[in-house]
Amino acid sequence: MMRAVIYLLPLTFIFFTIADGKRILPLLQPQPLESFKVNATQNVGSCTYTVSIRTSCSSTTYTRDQISLAFGDAYGNQVYAPRLDDPYSRTFESCSTDTFQIKGPCTYQICYLYLYRSGYDGWKPESVTVYGYYTKAATFNYNVFIPNGVWYGFDFCYRMGSASA
Repeated sequence: MMRAVIYLLPLTFIFFTIADGKRILPLLQPQPLESFKVNATQNVGSCTYTVSIRTSCSSTTYTRDQISLAFGDAYGNQVYAPRLDDPYSRTFESCSTDTFQIKGPCTYQICYLYLYRSGYDGWKPESVTVYGYYTKAATFNYNVFIPNGVWYGFDFCYRMGSASA
């Protein structure tokens, strides 16, 4: 009996450490995606989304960079906003939250989101939250500077499909 406890105790510790996710498993970070294809023809919109973007306090004071956004579901429905920035309206200043209304095709649960930055100022979003009428709010935590000239973000669609299987 004592021998079984000695063997099971370390296994229990390993299980809870991995399940906790804070000690061993790395936090999910956004990734570049060079092969990302925007489907601009889908933006004939019958649904409106509210997108809230929080710019980090450690970002540049402001940016004149062009910022684009694309998000969608696991079934190929994609919403694309070709240009969200507006330097004249103080969009994407550090420590600020900007909210946009974006029209696009109706989606199921949003499971991916990518940002694209083009310019020389730099920009560090803290998080992006998408609210849709038919979906739960989806928040994507960045808190890193977006590289120039590449789609950068998250794709959890595969994880959602495998979790429900």
